[in-house]
Amino acid sequence: MGIDFDQLLTVTFTLFAVIDIVGSVPIIISIKEKMGGLRSFQATLISGGLMILFLFAGRSFLNILGLDVRSFAVGGSVVIFLLGLEMVLGHEIFKGDNNAKSGTVVPIAFPIIAGSGTLTTIMSLKANYQETYILAGIVINLVIVYITLKSLGIIKRVLGDSGLLAVRKFFGVILLAIAVKIFSSNISVFGR
Repeated sequence: MGIDFDQLLTVTFTLFAVIDIVGSVPIIISIKEKMGGLRSFQATLISGGLMILFLFAGRSFLNILGLDVRSFAVGGSVVIFLLGLEMVLGHEIFKGDNNAKSGTVVPIAFPIIAGSGTLTTIMSLKANYQETYILAGIVINLVIVYITLKSLGIIKRVLGDSGLLAVRKFFGVILLAIAVKIFSSNISVFGR
């Protein structure tokens, strides 16, 4: 059995857009300055653990609640759509906790890196893609997250404020398209 690079690329890019580590750079830099530092490896490890736990135990959790993956995918597509709208329009839809005293775990690992949008997306992707591709996409994104966290100063200098804003809006549009695809491929189940 060969590797389907289209699936791997779609899953990886979807997670990259939802995690939005580049768009989160301004927030992370601000928190890092308030905390006097950042444990990049710890933040990456904890957020990755949350994503992988949700990938494999998320279905059981949904069964306890009486939900299936397709229902969660439809609900998740709405969340992804709203995240995309937030990124494109620049209006805050999801209110975050601005308490930076908690450290690397909260708010950086959760909810900035592995937030509800990321966990919802992982479950939504399970309705359309194999777990192997989702796991590979998570690992690839964790490498990108780690490199980004280690390179915050360089990224800030290279992109500047306007560059970061442009990247955020671009990934917002991609998220809107992904949300529509997930919604349309799962909503038909409910019409039967």
